[in-house]
Amino acid sequence: MELLSVNVGRRTLVEHAGAPSGSTGIDKRPVRGPVLVTAPGEKGVGGSGLAGDQISDLRHHGGNDQAVYAYAREDLDAWEATLGRPLPDGSFGENLTTSGVDVTGARIGERWQIGSDLVLEVTSGRIPCRTFQGHLDESGWLKRFTEEGVPGAYLRVIVAGEIRAGDAVRIVHRPEHEVTVGLQFRAVTTERSLLPRLLAAGDALHPGTAERARKYLAQHAAQDLVT
Repeated sequence: MELLSVNVGRRTLVEHAGAPSGSTGIDKRPVRGPVLVTAPGEKGVGGSGLAGDQISDLRHHGGNDQAVYAYAREDLDAWEATLGRPLPDGSFGENLTTSGVDVTGARIGERWQIGSDLVLEVTSGRIPCRTFQGHLDESGWLKRFTEEGVPGAYLRVIVAGEIRAGDAVRIVHRPEHEVTVGLQFRAVTTERSLLPRLLAAGDALHPGTAERARKYLAQHAAQDLVT
């Protein structure tokens, strides 16, 4: 398993129809040399975990639980065939483009060591937004991306460190539960009945997702009492 590229973005003005106005850092490009990755701080204050990577919308992106976004090169290749266009590393706004890593099948709480020091922990899949659709300029992209169920993974920083393209990726911890990125994504998008199953991931689960799962349980418990 290997890190093919490390990708960072600079804030640019949104230029695509259908995307929110303002600026975005979704246009990520591979960089040479080492990049320091650290925990950026709480959501709303902290941005990306990668040095030099800029995020505009701190309300919805960045922060400790979404410090790093990874996408598999194999999944990009599949999208290239579907869309009939090239998708260079970083095309989906991912910070890390991987090879040989089953990103969708990664379990929430799974830990990856990249290079000699950096340790990351999987927290959730990526929910597509209008900025993503505008960036790719594909009609109906939000629906297509959601239906495919291959969202890539957000990760938090457990141990800070420098990484670079070509570094090995090792799974150093794999939880015993069966809550994968793919399951979590389906639960919060198309199959809400799966939400209670996500709580098996414990504290590793993205706090926002855990709150949704608990609310779902509470609502259904109340309905059961009424009936």
